Amino acid sequence: MTTAPLRKDAARNWERIVAVARALLDEGVPLQLNDVARRADVGVGTVYRHFPTPEALRETVATPALERLTAHGEEAPADDDPWRALTGFLTRTIEAQVADPSLTAVMAVTADALPRTTELKRTLSAVGGRLLDRARDAGAVRPDLTSADLVPLLCGVAYAATVHSAPDARVGTAHRYLAALLAGVHAHPGDHSASSR
Repeated sequence: MTTAPLRKDAARNWERIVAVARALLDEGVPLQLNDVARRADVGVGTVYRHFPTPEALRETVATPALERLTAHGEEAPADDDPWRALTGFLTRTIEAQVADPSLTAVMAVTADALPRTTELKRTLSAVGGRLLDRARDAGAVRPDLTSADLVPLLCGVAYAATVHSAPDARVGTAHRYLAALLAGVHAHPGDHSASSR
């Protein structure tokens, strides 16, 4: 008789914990599960039952942004222009990383706490790789740029924009830094100078 109310209570607790974690990350406060429990007004055991580690909680907070990026990336190949498809995807990724502090941390680590995070990151990496390959095949990207380069380059842009600008200027700064990066990797069909750099 108490199963349904407990499920509702558990769902409310989960939502409250995630909302508190989102607020802490937005404030730049490191996630400590005890602090989250206190702010969410739930028991520490409740937090640990839902999220055994701070990393699992951070990844849960980042999941909606990862899902949006994945959906955008899967639609990007519909653009007939390979360079525009790639740069549009990279721009959206940078904007998301700068706007969402949970995302930069989740994208930067190699070991994930949640299988869903691994799945989404693999999909994003595969999408980015396909878009890069397509742009390279079209002669729009210098031949020595690999898909393995994309994540560290984008993390570098996001980190630099976060460190070197005020919160309300970060997206604009990220756009400028990304534009400089893209200018460095952009090639034009028939341009052989990129391969000699």
